[in-house]
Amino acid sequence: MAKHEEVKDGVLFPIGEKNEAYAQYFIGQSYLQGLVADPDIGVTVGNVTFEPGCRNNWHTHRNGYQLLLVTGGEGWYQEAGQPARRLKSGDVIVTHDGVKHWHGATKDSWFVHIAITAGTPEWLEPVSDEAYNKL
Repeated sequence: MAKHEEVKDGVLFPIGEKNEAYAQYFIGQSYLQGLVADPDIGVTVGNVTFEPGCRNNWHTHRNGYQLLLVTGGEGWYQEAGQPARRLKSGDVIVTHDGVKHWHGATKDSWFVHIAITAGTPEWLEPVSDEAYNKL
């Protein structure tokens, strides 16, 4: 049994639907519940849930940023050239414009965060199994 399975029932917000729109940029299954998608403010807010072992590809945000507010489970965040940082509820990540990074669940835990995003994502290569399995 995976750790933190309670997050799949929605801790603060609903888990949402399977994240099919972005599935090509993830290894494993994620879920997305949009919370704010108002084109007049130029920021999206979503509740993103990752099954154990799920992570997104390396990516950047152009002409913007991303804030991650961790609300459940255990996960990872890594910027290019830096060691991966283990995440837990209450952690906050600020990713500045153009910084290459990835985030996702640990191998044995569900993980959920609120993503506040401005700008355009540029999706890059997947995080290799070799690199991920070393964490």
